Amino acid sequence: MPTVAEFITLLGTIAPFSKAAGWDPVGLQIGDPSAEVTRVAVCHEVTESVLAALDDQEEVDLVVAYHPLLFKETRSLVASTRPAGRAFRLIRSGTALAVVHTAFDVASGGAADALAAELGLGDVRPFGPVWGADRVKVVTFVPEPFADDVADAMAGAGAGSMGDYTACSFRVSGTGTFLPGPHASPALGEPGVFNREPEVRIEMVADPGRVEAVVAALVSAHPYEEPVIDINDRRGDAGMIGRVGRLDSTVDEVAALAAERLGAVVRVAGSGPVESVAVVPGSGSAFIGAAAPIADVLVTGDVGHHRARDSVSRGLAVVDPGHAETERPGMRALYAAVSEMTDAIDLTATDPTPWRGI
Repeated sequence: MPTVAEFITLLGTIAPFSKAAGWDPVGLQIGDPSAEVTRVAVCHEVTESVLAALDDQEEVDLVVAYHPLLFKETRSLVASTRPAGRAFRLIRSGTALAVVHTAFDVASGGAADALAAELGLGDVRPFGPVWGADRVKVVTFVPEPFADDVADAMAGAGAGSMGDYTACSFRVSGTGTFLPGPHASPALGEPGVFNREPEVRIEMVADPGRVEAVVAALVSAHPYEEPVIDINDRRGDAGMIGRVGRLDSTVDEVAALAAERLGAVVRVAGSGPVESVAVVPGSGSAFIGAAAPIADVLVTGDVGHHRARDSVSRGLAVVDPGHAETERPGMRALYAAVSEMTDAIDLTATDPTPWRGI
Protein backbone atom coordinates (compact mmCIF):
# COMPACT_ATOMS: atom_id res chain seq x y z
CA MET A 1 0.00 0.00 0.00
CA PRO A 2 1.30 3.52 -0.76
CA THR A 3 1.77 6.07 1.98
CA VAL A 4 -0.14 9.34 2.03
CA ALA A 5 3.01 11.14 0.88
CA GLU A 6 3.46 8.72 -2.03
CA PHE A 7 -0.17 9.14 -3.06
CA ILE A 8 0.17 12.94 -2.93
CA THR A 9 3.17 12.66 -5.27
CA LEU A 10 1.05 10.56 -7.62
CA LEU A 11 -1.76 13.10 -7.35
CA GLY A 12 0.69 15.78 -8.44
CA THR A 13 0.95 14.10 -11.83
CA ILE A 14 -2.68 15.05 -12.59
CA ALA A 15 -2.75 18.28 -10.56
CA PRO A 16 0.68 19.99 -10.73
CA PHE A 17 0.81 21.69 -7.33
CA SER A 18 3.60 24.03 -8.40
CA LYS A 19 1.20 25.57 -10.94
CA ALA A 20 -1.54 26.34 -8.40
CA ALA A 21 -2.29 29.92 -7.43
CA GLY A 22 0.05 31.18 -4.73
CA TRP A 23 -2.89 31.87 -2.37
CA ASP A 24 -4.32 28.38 -2.76
CA PRO A 25 -3.63 25.77 -0.02
CA VAL A 26 -3.27 22.74 -2.31
CA GLY A 27 -1.58 19.46 -1.49
CA LEU A 28 -1.79 17.63 1.82
CA GLN A 29 -3.89 19.79 4.15
CA ILE A 30 -4.58 17.30 6.95
CA GLY A 31 -2.97 13.99 7.86
CA ASP A 32 0.13 11.92 8.48
CA PRO A 33 2.35 11.67 5.37
CA SER A 34 3.72 8.32 6.56
CA ALA A 35 0.31 6.66 7.04
CA GLU A 36 -0.71 3.92 4.60
CA VAL A 37 -3.50 4.49 2.10
CA THR A 38 -5.93 1.65 1.46
CA ARG A 39 -9.19 3.49 0.71
CA VAL A 40 -9.64 6.84 -1.02
CA ALA A 41 -12.73 9.00 -1.52
CA VAL A 42 -13.12 11.92 -3.92
CA CYS A 43 -15.39 14.89 -3.20
CA HIS A 44 -16.10 18.41 -4.40
CA GLU A 45 -15.59 19.82 -0.90
CA VAL A 46 -15.72 18.49 2.63
CA THR A 47 -19.22 19.38 3.87
CA GLU A 48 -21.35 17.91 6.64
CA SER A 49 -23.04 15.68 4.06
CA VAL A 50 -19.66 14.39 2.87
CA LEU A 51 -18.60 13.63 6.44
CA ALA A 52 -21.87 11.75 6.99
CA ALA A 53 -21.24 9.78 3.78
CA LEU A 54 -17.74 8.94 4.99
CA ASP A 55 -19.20 7.65 8.27
CA ASP A 56 -21.33 5.24 6.22
CA GLN A 57 -18.24 3.82 4.47
CA GLU A 58 -15.64 1.43 5.70
CA GLU A 59 -12.60 3.28 6.99
CA VAL A 60 -11.34 5.85 4.45
CA ASP A 61 -7.68 6.79 4.79
CA LEU A 62 -7.57 9.71 2.38
CA VAL A 63 -10.08 12.17 0.94
CA VAL A 64 -9.15 13.95 -2.29
CA ALA A 65 -11.14 17.18 -2.35
CA TYR A 66 -11.32 19.78 -5.06
CA HIS A 67 -12.00 22.76 -2.75
CA PRO A 68 -9.81 23.39 0.30
CA LEU A 69 -11.44 22.82 3.67
CA LEU A 70 -9.28 25.35 5.52
CA PHE A 71 -8.89 28.48 3.40
CA LYS A 72 -8.02 30.96 6.15
CA GLU A 73 -5.62 30.93 9.08
CA THR A 74 -6.99 28.59 11.75
CA ARG A 75 -6.22 29.31 15.42
CA SER A 76 -8.09 26.38 16.94
CA LEU A 77 -9.56 23.01 15.99
CA VAL A 78 -12.72 22.47 18.01
CA ALA A 79 -15.59 20.11 17.18
CA SER A 80 -18.32 22.04 15.34
CA THR A 81 -19.99 22.28 11.94
CA ARG A 82 -17.56 25.01 10.90
CA PRO A 83 -14.59 24.18 8.62
CA ALA A 84 -12.20 23.92 11.59
CA GLY A 85 -14.64 21.57 13.29
CA ARG A 86 -14.83 19.37 10.21
CA ALA A 87 -11.03 19.34 10.11
CA PHE A 88 -11.04 18.20 13.75
CA ARG A 89 -13.36 15.31 12.88
CA LEU A 90 -11.15 14.20 10.00
CA ILE A 91 -8.11 14.24 12.27
CA ARG A 92 -9.97 12.33 14.99
CA SER A 93 -10.99 9.66 12.47
CA GLY A 94 -7.45 9.38 11.08
CA THR A 95 -8.53 10.52 7.62
CA ALA A 96 -6.07 12.56 5.60
CA LEU A 97 -7.19 15.34 3.26
CA ALA A 98 -5.55 16.31 -0.03
CA VAL A 99 -6.69 19.35 -2.03
CA VAL A 100 -6.24 19.94 -5.77
CA HIS A 101 -8.30 23.09 -6.57
CA THR A 102 -6.43 25.51 -8.91
CA ALA A 103 -3.72 22.90 -9.52
CA PHE A 104 -6.40 20.80 -11.20
CA ASP A 105 -8.03 23.82 -12.87
CA VAL A 106 -4.87 24.59 -14.83
CA ALA A 107 -3.83 20.99 -15.48
CA SER A 108 -4.01 19.36 -18.87
CA GLY A 109 -7.23 17.34 -18.76
CA GLY A 110 -8.29 19.16 -15.60
CA ALA A 111 -11.31 21.27 -14.69
CA ALA A 112 -10.84 23.98 -17.34
CA ASP A 113 -10.33 21.47 -20.14
CA ALA A 114 -13.30 19.43 -18.92
CA LEU A 115 -15.59 22.49 -19.00
CA ALA A 116 -14.43 23.42 -22.51
CA ALA A 117 -15.04 19.85 -23.69
CA GLU A 118 -18.50 19.76 -22.08
CA LEU A 119 -19.53 22.80 -24.12
CA GLY A 120 -18.06 21.35 -27.31
CA LEU A 121 -15.45 24.04 -27.95
CA GLY A 122 -13.01 23.53 -30.80
CA ASP A 123 -9.40 24.66 -31.26
CA VAL A 124 -9.09 25.08 -27.51
CA ARG A 125 -6.17 27.02 -26.08
CA PRO A 126 -5.34 28.28 -22.57
CA PHE A 127 -5.62 31.81 -21.21
CA GLY A 128 -5.76 33.57 -17.85
CA PRO A 129 -2.56 33.18 -15.81
CA VAL A 130 -2.65 32.40 -12.10
CA TRP A 131 0.67 33.00 -10.44
CA GLY A 132 2.37 30.49 -8.22
CA ALA A 133 3.76 30.88 -4.73
CA ASP A 134 6.22 33.68 -4.04
CA ARG A 135 9.76 32.71 -4.93
CA VAL A 136 13.06 34.51 -5.30
CA LYS A 137 15.90 34.31 -7.76
CA VAL A 138 19.40 33.98 -6.34
CA VAL A 139 22.08 35.40 -8.63
CA THR A 140 25.83 35.20 -8.28
CA PHE A 141 28.96 35.58 -10.40
CA VAL A 142 31.71 32.97 -10.24
CA PRO A 143 34.95 32.19 -12.11
CA GLU A 144 34.25 29.68 -14.88
CA PRO A 145 36.17 26.72 -13.34
CA PHE A 146 34.05 26.96 -10.16
CA ALA A 147 30.61 27.37 -11.77
CA ASP A 148 29.53 23.73 -11.41
CA ASP A 149 30.69 23.53 -7.79
CA VAL A 150 28.74 26.65 -6.79
CA ALA A 151 25.58 25.64 -8.68
CA ASP A 152 25.70 22.13 -7.20
CA ALA A 153 26.04 23.57 -3.68
CA MET A 154 23.07 25.88 -4.24
CA ALA A 155 20.96 23.01 -5.60
CA GLY A 156 21.89 20.88 -2.59
CA ALA A 157 20.51 23.61 -0.33
CA GLY A 158 17.19 23.69 -2.18
CA ALA A 159 17.66 26.13 -5.07
CA GLY A 160 16.75 25.34 -8.66
CA SER A 161 13.64 23.25 -8.04
CA MET A 162 10.92 23.77 -10.66
CA GLY A 163 8.04 21.31 -10.81
CA ASP A 164 9.43 17.86 -11.60
CA TYR A 165 12.91 19.27 -12.27
CA THR A 166 15.76 19.99 -9.88
CA ALA A 167 19.17 21.67 -10.21
CA CYS A 168 17.71 24.15 -12.73
CA SER A 169 19.95 27.13 -13.44
CA PHE A 170 20.59 29.73 -16.08
CA ARG A 171 24.18 30.60 -16.88
CA VAL A 172 25.78 33.19 -19.11
CA SER A 173 29.45 34.03 -19.55
CA GLY A 174 30.93 37.48 -19.22
CA THR A 175 33.80 39.44 -17.75
CA GLY A 176 34.03 40.50 -14.13
CA THR A 177 36.35 43.30 -13.07
CA PHE A 178 37.70 44.23 -9.66
CA LEU A 179 40.53 46.08 -7.99
CA PRO A 180 41.60 44.35 -4.74
CA GLY A 181 42.48 46.72 -1.92
CA PRO A 182 45.80 46.57 -0.11
CA HIS A 183 44.39 44.41 2.69
CA ALA A 184 42.38 42.06 0.44
CA SER A 185 43.19 38.38 -0.06
CA PRO A 186 41.84 37.75 -3.57
CA ALA A 187 41.46 34.19 -4.83
CA LEU A 188 42.48 35.51 -8.24
CA GLY A 189 44.69 38.49 -9.00
CA GLU A 190 46.81 40.56 -6.64
CA PRO A 191 46.13 43.48 -4.27
CA GLY A 192 46.46 46.81 -6.03
CA VAL A 193 46.24 45.29 -9.52
CA PHE A 194 43.08 45.84 -11.62
CA ASN A 195 41.78 42.41 -12.69
CA ARG A 196 39.55 41.16 -15.51
CA GLU A 197 38.25 37.65 -14.92
CA PRO A 198 36.10 35.37 -17.14
CA GLU A 199 33.03 34.72 -14.97
CA VAL A 200 29.70 32.94 -15.20
CA ARG A 201 26.48 34.53 -14.04
CA ILE A 202 24.37 31.84 -12.31
CA GLU A 203 20.65 32.31 -11.64
CA MET A 204 18.59 29.83 -9.61
CA VAL A 205 15.11 30.11 -8.11
CA ALA A 206 14.42 29.30 -4.47
CA ASP A 207 11.63 29.37 -1.93
CA PRO A 208 11.94 32.36 0.42
CA GLY A 209 12.30 30.02 3.39
CA ARG A 210 15.39 28.43 1.82
CA VAL A 211 17.26 31.62 0.97
CA GLU A 212 19.53 31.62 4.03
CA ALA A 213 20.55 28.00 3.44
CA VAL A 214 21.13 28.61 -0.28
CA VAL A 215 23.25 31.69 0.38
CA ALA A 216 25.29 29.84 3.03
CA ALA A 217 25.95 26.99 0.58
CA LEU A 218 26.85 29.48 -2.18
CA VAL A 219 29.34 31.31 0.02
CA SER A 220 30.88 28.06 1.22
CA ALA A 221 31.52 26.85 -2.35
CA HIS A 222 32.45 30.21 -3.86
CA PRO A 223 36.21 30.89 -4.22
CA TYR A 224 35.93 34.66 -3.81
CA GLU A 225 36.53 36.44 -0.53
CA GLU A 226 33.47 38.64 -1.16
CA PRO A 227 31.15 37.00 -3.71
CA VAL A 228 28.45 39.13 -5.28
CA ILE A 229 24.99 37.82 -4.39
CA ASP A 230 21.70 39.33 -5.60
CA ILE A 231 18.30 38.22 -4.27
CA ASN A 232 15.46 39.24 -6.60
CA ASP A 233 11.75 38.83 -5.98
CA ARG A 234 10.27 36.69 -8.72
CA ARG A 235 6.79 36.34 -10.22
CA GLY A 236 6.51 33.23 -12.33
CA ASP A 237 5.37 29.63 -12.68
CA ALA A 238 1.98 30.71 -13.99
CA GLY A 239 -0.66 28.14 -14.78
CA MET A 240 -3.48 29.02 -17.18
CA ILE A 241 -6.83 28.72 -15.44
CA GLY A 242 -9.09 29.39 -18.43
CA ARG A 243 -9.68 27.98 -21.89
CA VAL A 244 -10.96 29.62 -25.05
CA GLY A 245 -12.20 27.89 -28.16
CA ARG A 246 -14.35 28.19 -31.25
CA LEU A 247 -18.10 27.75 -31.24
CA ASP A 248 -20.29 29.27 -33.98
CA SER A 249 -23.43 30.20 -32.08
CA THR A 250 -25.22 33.03 -30.31
CA VAL A 251 -25.07 34.15 -26.69
CA ASP A 252 -28.56 32.77 -26.02
CA GLU A 253 -27.64 29.44 -27.60
CA VAL A 254 -24.48 29.23 -25.48
CA ALA A 255 -26.61 29.93 -22.41
CA ALA A 256 -29.07 27.18 -23.36
CA LEU A 257 -26.21 24.77 -24.01
CA ALA A 258 -24.65 25.56 -20.62
CA ALA A 259 -28.00 25.07 -18.88
CA GLU A 260 -28.47 21.69 -20.55
CA ARG A 261 -24.92 20.33 -20.24
CA LEU A 262 -24.23 21.62 -16.73
CA GLY A 263 -27.72 21.06 -15.27
CA ALA A 264 -27.91 24.70 -14.28
CA VAL A 265 -30.17 27.74 -14.20
CA VAL A 266 -28.07 30.36 -15.95
CA ARG A 267 -27.84 34.13 -15.82
CA VAL A 268 -27.01 35.93 -19.06
CA ALA A 269 -25.60 39.39 -19.69
CA GLY A 270 -25.24 40.62 -23.26
CA SER A 271 -26.37 39.19 -26.58
CA GLY A 272 -25.31 38.71 -30.16
CA PRO A 273 -23.44 36.28 -32.40
CA VAL A 274 -20.63 34.14 -31.03
CA GLU A 275 -17.52 32.75 -32.70
CA SER A 276 -15.35 32.10 -29.64
CA VAL A 277 -16.17 31.14 -26.05
CA ALA A 278 -13.97 31.55 -22.99
CA VAL A 279 -14.52 29.38 -19.92
CA VAL A 280 -13.21 29.54 -16.36
CA PRO A 281 -14.42 26.94 -13.83
CA GLY A 282 -15.65 28.28 -10.50
CA SER A 283 -15.37 32.00 -9.85
CA GLY A 284 -13.80 33.55 -12.94
CA SER A 285 -14.99 37.14 -13.19
CA ALA A 286 -11.47 38.37 -12.39
CA PHE A 287 -10.51 37.17 -15.88
CA ILE A 288 -12.99 39.35 -17.79
CA GLY A 289 -10.16 41.62 -18.87
CA ALA A 290 -8.14 38.69 -20.18
CA ALA A 291 -11.13 37.14 -21.97
CA ALA A 292 -12.55 40.28 -23.60
CA PRO A 293 -9.95 40.61 -26.41
CA ILE A 294 -10.11 36.93 -27.37
CA ALA A 295 -13.74 35.81 -26.90
CA ASP A 296 -17.33 36.87 -27.49
CA VAL A 297 -18.74 35.30 -24.33
CA LEU A 298 -17.34 34.12 -20.99
CA VAL A 299 -18.86 31.13 -19.22
CA THR A 300 -18.04 31.19 -15.50
CA GLY A 301 -19.64 31.46 -12.07
CA ASP A 302 -20.08 34.07 -9.31
CA VAL A 303 -20.25 37.09 -11.61
CA GLY A 304 -21.43 40.17 -9.70
CA HIS A 305 -23.56 43.02 -11.03
CA HIS A 306 -20.77 45.52 -11.62
CA ARG A 307 -18.44 43.04 -13.25
CA ALA A 308 -21.22 41.92 -15.57
CA ARG A 309 -21.80 45.55 -16.56
CA ASP A 310 -18.07 46.02 -17.13
CA SER A 311 -17.86 42.87 -19.22
CA VAL A 312 -20.72 43.84 -21.52
CA SER A 313 -19.20 47.32 -21.94
CA ARG A 314 -16.03 45.60 -23.19
CA GLY A 315 -18.02 43.64 -25.77
CA LEU A 316 -17.85 40.38 -23.80
CA ALA A 317 -21.15 38.70 -22.97
CA VAL A 318 -21.39 36.61 -19.79
CA VAL A 319 -23.11 33.30 -19.13
CA ASP A 320 -23.15 32.44 -15.41
CA PRO A 321 -24.39 28.91 -14.65
CA GLY A 322 -23.11 29.08 -11.05
CA HIS A 323 -19.87 28.29 -9.24
CA ALA A 324 -20.26 24.57 -8.58
CA GLU A 325 -22.06 23.99 -11.86
CA THR A 326 -19.09 25.15 -13.93
CA GLU A 327 -16.92 22.76 -11.90
CA ARG A 328 -19.12 19.68 -12.45
CA PRO A 329 -17.30 18.46 -15.57
CA GLY A 330 -14.03 18.87 -13.68
CA MET A 331 -15.32 16.78 -10.79
CA ARG A 332 -16.10 13.93 -13.16
CA ALA A 333 -12.61 14.29 -14.63
CA LEU A 334 -11.04 14.34 -11.14
CA TYR A 335 -12.84 11.19 -10.05
CA ALA A 336 -11.92 9.43 -13.28
CA ALA A 337 -8.25 10.39 -12.86
CA VAL A 338 -8.07 9.28 -9.21
CA SER A 339 -9.90 6.05 -10.11
CA GLU A 340 -7.04 5.17 -12.44
CA MET A 341 -4.74 5.29 -9.41
CA THR A 342 -6.94 3.34 -7.01
CA ASP A 343 -10.47 2.03 -6.51
CA ALA A 344 -11.94 5.34 -5.29
CA ILE A 345 -15.28 6.17 -3.69
CA ASP A 346 -17.23 8.79 -5.65
CA LEU A 347 -18.66 11.54 -3.42
CA THR A 348 -18.31 14.31 -6.01
CA ALA A 349 -22.09 14.74 -6.33
CA THR A 350 -22.64 14.89 -2.56
CA ASP A 351 -23.69 18.41 -1.54
CA PRO A 352 -21.67 20.29 -4.18
CA THR A 353 -23.42 23.65 -3.71
CA PRO A 354 -25.08 25.54 -0.85
CA TRP A 355 -27.77 26.93 -3.16
CA ARG A 356 -31.19 25.46 -3.81
CA GLY A 357 -34.06 26.59 -5.97
CA ILE A 358 -37.62 27.19 -4.77
